[in-house]
Order: sequence, then structure tokens, then C-alpha cells
Amino acid sequence: MAPQPTRGTFRFDKYYLVMEQLRSSGALITEHAPEAMPREWLEAVHDPTYVDEVFRAQVPREKERRIGFPVTERIRDRVRHTNGGTWLAAQLALRHGYAANSAAGSHHALADTGAGYCVFNDLAVASNRLIAEGDARRILIIDCDVHQGDGTASLTAGREDIFTLSMHAEKNFPVRKARSNLDIALPDGLDDDGYIEALDRNIPRILTEFAPDLVLYQAGVDPHNDDKLGRLALSDEGLERRDTYVLEAARSRGLPIASALGGGYGDQHEVAARHARSMLTMAARNADFAPPVPKKNQVSHPFREL
Repeated sequence: MAPQPTRGTFRFDKYYLVMEQLRSSGALITEHAPEAMPREWLEAVHDPTYVDEVFRAQVPREKERRIGFPVTERIRDRVRHTNGGTWLAAQLALRHGYAANSAAGSHHALADTGAGYCVFNDLAVASNRLIAEGDARRILIIDCDVHQGDGTASLTAGREDIFTLSMHAEKNFPVRKARSNLDIALPDGLDDDGYIEALDRNIPRILTEFAPDLVLYQAGVDPHNDDKLGRLALSDEGLERRDTYVLEAARSRGLPIASALGGGYGDQHEVAARHARSMLTMAARNADFAPPVPKKNQVSHPFREL
């Protein structure tokens, strides 16, 4: 956590509320503490000048306006750790089949600026590093946040070893969309059945044709009917069906899958409960599958358990 900035509209409360929900759920969970994402990992994807601005906590005001809050030293330290959490979740998923980052999913951050409450793009940075270190050869990013993953699409454009799928509300933020490998633009008010049908029409085909060996999942809960910034109409059951579908699609093929928190807006306690249910739903279903078989060239990395 970091103190609430004096400027900006984003509320950080939900992150500790998510952890409270998980800890009080009675589920058997293990917490891991991520290391701060190294500067060179960030600079491999983001403009080094922008990375330097963040590290010095001197991000120009126009970029802070795009982000939605000022980048203080505490915010800088927080986003380095939450971004490291996605890489760590992927490492854990390689061993256990599924793991979740209880933060991040910062899919709007671009090369030279943050945007839409995102400072660095953990999905793109983690994917780049996982492939660079031989932990994966081909990564599929499934983005089911209600907003298009424009930053992720832009930062990975042209790569043949990363496939971006964004399934979002067509008329929602950002107004100017990027081009993912596959964009599924959904109409306002789409319900549970329509959403699952769209998933089923596309996910199996992509898994077969692209043949990834790791899936990163942007598991935003903002497609919910009651979300303040969403335009879709999924129920609690619909979100559970969505997460179960994505988890099963990966694990039934022997693929590890790591999720990031993503968006969710409105009453902070209700949103936190949705995020916690999302992670617990996928963890419970993952228990029915055998752990992934390690690849011969995968590198084993240490991590800290709390």
C-alpha cells in the first residue's frame, strides 16, 4: 500500500481490502512477497527516459494527468513491487498451475507514459522477461478487463511470441483503441450467456493456433453489472463462469496460468469481494489439475514466502 495521493481520483483502498477478504475466506492460501521489478527489466519495454522520470518521482504533470494521480516516491516503490508480482505469479504458476497477483494488471501503460491509473505495464514487462530468461517461449495474454488493453497491445505489437487478446466493452475507455492480435469488442449490456459464448467462440481456437506455453490473465472484475466504470452486465455468477472458463481452458491443456487483478470500480468493499472471489474460484478449480510438467530449459527462480 501507499498513502492516498493528494491529487487524482483513483482510490487505493481496494488492495488491502482484497487481502482482508482472502485472509478471512478460510481458503488455504499462501502469500508470497514480490521483489521490486528491476529497472533494466522495465527499460527493456518502456522508454528509459520515462522510467527515469518515475524513478526520480518527477513525472511531468501532463503524464500524471494521463495516469490519474501523481507519481510520488511511495507510489514509485509500490508500482515496482506490484509489477514484480506479476512476474512472481508467473513463476509460481509454472510450478503449481495457477497463481495470482493481488494487484497490477496495468494494461494501459504505454512506452513513454502511464495512462488510465497504470504507471508501468506489468503484463508486457513480465512477458518480455519470461521469454528472455527461457521460462516460456510463447505467451498468450488474455485480457478480460472491461477496458481494452491498449498499452499491452502497443508494447507487444509485432512480436510473434506474444499474443494479445482483449475482450472489452466497445464503447468504453480508451476512446482511441490500439490493435491487439485479437480484439473482441462487446456491445453495451452484454449478459452472462453472451459473454461466455464470445469466450467459447475464440479462446479454444487461439490456444490451438498460437500454441502458447504460458497464459497471463488480466482478470478485471469491471464487466460486472454494478461496476461504476463498466458497460457490461455480468452477474456474480457470470464472473465466476468467466474465470472458471479461462482457467479450465488453460489447465486442461497443461498450461500454467497467472492472473493479475485488473480493474474494478465502485463500492470498495464490494469490488474487493469480487476480486477475492475471482482468485479463489480459479485456485479451487486449479486444484483439480496436475501441476505443469517443467520444460527442460526453464530457469528456477527463488522467491520469498510470507
